[in-house]
Amino acid sequence: MASTDVAAAEVKAQTTQAEEPAKVVRHQEVGHKSLLQSDALYQYILETSVYPREPEPMKELREVTAKHPWNLMTTSADEGQFLGLLLKLINAKNTMEIGVYTGYSLLSTALALPDDGKILAMDINRENYDIGLPIIEKAGVAHKIDFREGPALPVLDEMVKNEDMHGSFDFVFVDADKDNYLNYHKRLIDLVKVGGLIAYDNTLWNGSVVAPPDAPLRKYVRYYRDFVMELNKALAVDPRIEISQIPVGDGVTLCRRVY
Repeated sequence: MASTDVAAAEVKAQTTQAEEPAKVVRHQEVGHKSLLQSDALYQYILETSVYPREPEPMKELREVTAKHPWNLMTTSADEGQFLGLLLKLINAKNTMEIGVYTGYSLLSTALALPDDGKILAMDINRENYDIGLPIIEKAGVAHKIDFREGPALPVLDEMVKNEDMHGSFDFVFVDADKDNYLNYHKRLIDLVKVGGLIAYDNTLWNGSVVAPPDAPLRKYVRYYRDFVMELNKALAVDPRIEISQIPVGDGVTLCRRVY
């Protein structure tokens, strides 16, 4: 997830390339975390491929979330589209989401799953989830969601203790506290099935993973950057998974469990 601090960090971290015009208009889309150098190219993607295909409930939730002071925590529209298509490609039915916010990615997942699909959704803030819940209910997919307020780790620990839960999830999306990503991974690798996917969001962390030591980063970005980089290194050498790090949104790393 991003935050208002991250928004400020993005402005500082992004620099104008020598070949670009002197005046660059920064992108104002809610949830904009694109790593593309050209905002015009990102706008082209949204207007050509994303917005024309965006389901009406997702559009409504995106617009409602835009009014929230922490709107940069939301999943970007192009990433939401990507997740929905991915879920259909793997025929996911039983999924999990750690970090919900107002529920844009959750709604994308719920719309992509079959009518009897299930999502275990966890977040420490029920108030934010309640912002999107009326839209989720209106979309007719609320019955697929089991929302639990509170830290995810205790819930995961209980599931890991239950052998019947091992390998029971087709897909897991993690967009929560970066300092716990590795802790999540240690547990999720047992809970996702062989051939199933875990998707970790924000793995390029506003591009700060390649920022020099003296880069003017916000404290929030600098602090979590180390945890993101630690995760990236760990995933790269984990023999239990195949990975692909994709520059969609703020970076998404897909992990397919192989054993």
